[in-house]
Amino acid sequence: MFQLFINNQWEDAASGKTFPTINPATGEVICQVAEADVADVDKAVKAARDAFRWGSPWRRMDASHRGLLINRLADAIERDSAYLAELETLDNGKPYAISYTVDLPTVVKCFRYYAGWADKWEGKTIPIDGDYFCYTRHEPIGVCGQIIPWNFPLLMQAWKIAPALATGNTVVMKVAEQTPLTALYVASLIKEVGFPEGVVNILQGMGPSAGAALARHMDVDKLAFTGSTEVGHLIQQASGSSNLKKVTLELGGKSPNIILSDANMEDAVEQAHFGLFFNQGQCCCAGSRTFVQADIYDEFVERSVERARRRVVGNPFDLKTEQGPQVDQEQFNKILGYISSGKREGAKLMCGGGVAADRGYFIQPTVFGDVQDNMTIAREEIFGPVMQIMKFKTLEEVVTRANDTKYGLAAAVFTKDIDKASYVSNGLHNVSSDGRDLPFENLHPCWRHFCFAELTRLLVETCTWWQFCRLWCTVFVAYMSSFP
Repeated sequence: MFQLFINNQWEDAASGKTFPTINPATGEVICQVAEADVADVDKAVKAARDAFRWGSPWRRMDASHRGLLINRLADAIERDSAYLAELETLDNGKPYAISYTVDLPTVVKCFRYYAGWADKWEGKTIPIDGDYFCYTRHEPIGVCGQIIPWNFPLLMQAWKIAPALATGNTVVMKVAEQTPLTALYVASLIKEVGFPEGVVNILQGMGPSAGAALARHMDVDKLAFTGSTEVGHLIQQASGSSNLKKVTLELGGKSPNIILSDANMEDAVEQAHFGLFFNQGQCCCAGSRTFVQADIYDEFVERSVERARRRVVGNPFDLKTEQGPQVDQEQFNKILGYISSGKREGAKLMCGGGVAADRGYFIQPTVFGDVQDNMTIAREEIFGPVMQIMKFKTLEEVVTRANDTKYGLAAAVFTKDIDKASYVSNGLHNVSSDGRDLPFENLHPCWRHFCFAELTRLLVETCTWWQFCRLWCTVFVAYMSSFP
């Protein structure tokens, strides 16, 4: 049984409760894990607060040594990457080939990137009237509560923990109940490489209990959350009703892929397929609304259906597998419900739409054509392998329709014309956009979506606060003779 990681110790839940974690490829129980509740959150927050107190080993540690510890953690993860990839695939269902060649190297790079930031913080001096010396400095914000999702468990853990540690904070992380195993293994590595007691605490538990307790805790200074927009609202409300803790949110998406008539057809089909079906469609930045210009619409749909039918679905440990199971029964049922909704509301089911295996949570790669903007599948985040293709005529039309959503996470434009790419990109109300098929690569280099927000100095700054210092000075003038 996997326990809770609090104050560098493994502990049972205070209530003694456990819950099973399930292999989504088979539906079988992998193991039991301790289920954190309010009392466990309180204990973990106290450990984090004690570790953050002035004079503690963590607060006395040089910034460069913090960076060294983070790099040591990256080394340990890299050393154990094959095992971690197996554990990620077992618990999450994503293909092992992706876990090992995409997720793990990215996790290691993330920790190394933030390790480099640890001793790079600089303040400013501010000229003011009078005999004063005024300066600013970055200070760690304190105890950082973090709630991560199940679609990229290791990667989301790295994105949250690394910047918080680099800036000298302490952490209480609530991992997704569907996928706790890799986060807990990383906890053992955190202890192994020498992080002081209480600096990182890892809890697995349910959102309405452990997650809510962390969000409303009066001794948590910042809360970072990645997950659904609906829960994001609850996180904000919990902050407002408790201690007004700082909140950073990375929420859902319904991102447009816009294919113009001059696009390279082969590239557009393959990239749109990847943008939707990657990670079983369980990506908040998935290009889940595919807009195709009218004069190439039929060919694009035909080729997209052919590509979806070739997609290899099956055992995630088979290196030929492109698509594994959905993460759990709830997500499996939710996606099938959206497929039924699409058929019921008049979208044309071009391929897929059913269950792909006798056991486990496998869904066939699904493509809908003739999708209208007011259909449920065009407006709500499906988070599954369901492609929706819509027809448009003019650039003005597609920009208006692409912006007609409550989401705004990512977008892509496929064209050879830089003027058209710039026009569409400038008109889209999204965090990032990507121009594809242009004569020069990466003129709008943002298909990496939200990682441009989370993997930059901008995120690191959210883990600190500015301290403004004003010192009254007694001025001493030193005279130095000139050198001959």
